[in-house]
Order: sequence, then C-alpha cells, then structure tokens
Amino acid sequence: MSEPLVYLNDRFVPASQAKLNIYDLGLVLGATLTEMTRTFRHRPFRAEEHVARLYRSLKFSGIAPSLGPKEMLARTNELAEANAQFLDPDGDLGIVIFVTPGENSLYAGSAVSAGPLRPTVCIHSFPLRFEMWRHLFMEGAHVVTPSIRHIPPQCVEPKMKHRSRLHWWLADRQSQAVDPRAITLLLDLDGNVTECAGSNFVIVKGRTIVSPSPRNILHGISLQTVKELAPQIGMEFVERDFQPYDVVNADEAWLTTTPYCMTPCTRINTTSIGDGKPGPWFRKMIAAWSGIAGLDIEAQVLEGASS
Repeated sequence: MSEPLVYLNDRFVPASQAKLNIYDLGLVLGATLTEMTRTFRHRPFRAEEHVARLYRSLKFSGIAPSLGPKEMLARTNELAEANAQFLDPDGDLGIVIFVTPGENSLYAGSAVSAGPLRPTVCIHSFPLRFEMWRHLFMEGAHVVTPSIRHIPPQCVEPKMKHRSRLHWWLADRQSQAVDPRAITLLLDLDGNVTECAGSNFVIVKGRTIVSPSPRNILHGISLQTVKELAPQIGMEFVERDFQPYDVVNADEAWLTTTPYCMTPCTRINTTSIGDGKPGPWFRKMIAAWSGIAGLDIEAQVLEGASS
C-alpha cells in the first residue's frame, strides 16, 4: 500500500480516490454527524465511546447507516492499523468518522428526498501535527468571546456532534481579529460560558473543576476523562453555569479535546487567568492522563514526531 486508506461506503479505498458526490446532503445541507478519536502508540483511545455517541446522534437524527456500531468500531480499528504504517514510531493518528443522510440528486437545495436515502459513511485519518499545539503547552491558550453566540439548545441539540458550523467560522473571524492564535469560546444568549469549536472549557477554583451546564454543551469524551480522573488527584468535578467574570477570577482554566487531550488556558479576552501561566492542577491532571494513555502526552506534543 503506497498511501493511506479511507473507508467510504462499505469499502476501503486509497485516500486519493475517496470522493463525495456534489449532491450529498452533507455538502448541500451541512447534515453531517461526526466523531473523532485519536491513537496512543497507534492504538485508538476510547473509540468505543466515540462510536456509541455517534450512534446516539444518528438515532436522534433519523439516519440509519448500513453498518452497526460493532462493525463501525471494527472498521475504525482496521483503518488505524493500516494507516499507522505511514507514521514514525513516535507519531499518532487522528481518526474521523462521519455519516451523512446520503445523496439527493432530485433537488440539491431541499431536504425532501425522491425516495429512500442511502447514508454516506466515511472513516479517514491524518497524522497528528503536534507542532500546531506546542505553543498551547508552553504559553497556554488565549480564548476570546466574540459577539456570535452559541446556538441555543432549543434549536439544535448540543449532545450531537455535527458539522453545521457556519456560526463557528464567523465567530473565529472575530476572535482572530483580536489575536491570530485565539481560540473562540462562545457564550450563550444569557452570557454563560459554553464551549469552543473543538474543545470543552472548564475552570478551576480551589480543588474544584467547574464545567458549564451540560444542557449547553457537547459532553466530550475528553471532558469525561477529566471527570473520571479528578478524584484520583484530589479534585471535585461540578457542572453549573458561569460567566467570563468567573473565568477571569479562576485559579486555572483548561481546554479538553481529542487531538492533544488538554491544555492550560492562560488568557481570556487579553486578560490573564490566575498568574497567566500553566498551573499546578493542570500538571497533576495531564500526568494522570498520561498514566492511562501509556505515554507522556505533554512531551509528545513538545518533542514528538508528527508524521
């Protein structure tokens, strides 16, 4: 095999041959459910939970792909094994699964179908580019809250991970006008902190990790990992509304996400959080996470190979 594989509609194909039809409703309507996991030492991490969440989203959305959860997990593991050969020994993969309702060539601007749809299923991977995130571990993230607000849960159920993301594109343009490296953190209509486009956001006050209300966010697998590890390092995990005022006055803040697991957040809207440096609770949590991952996560980002 001379190039990575992609699983697309019931078969593996070389990545260069993986194409979507222009009438696919994932393109026409942005109707795409998705998940992303990553590997540690070339083995997928918590892939079962990502697949399970995907199928909960699919059920809610009324999309029934041709393969079930066990098959989806098996194809994910096969893809990881096949594409790991293109990595350096210290590299790892990001693995994306997405499902759309399928193609509708009758009328490209409508959700109405001429007949039963055949959902599009794709699994693909990419090398994790650790150099993209090194500054986050060295300096901490800078989050910015733009004027664009989070889509209310009354409109789109936040428990689904999906790709209807034009509002994120607009929000990022505002945030990056403040700081080209800024990460957008959206507020809800009442001014409560919600989440970032690719990560959950939490604050630390004393020994307590505070996560936004679960009604407003996607409860990430990485966030769940933090929740599970908290008692092991002597911390409490709670969920409640909080505002940028609370972020500014927190001891620490973190982002949790699949590609780099977690990173400190040291500024919000140009104002320092805590002393403006990665804090001691972050060090304890990333060390605990490294223990279950079987490698030093921070060292991999700072020093590891990416392809």
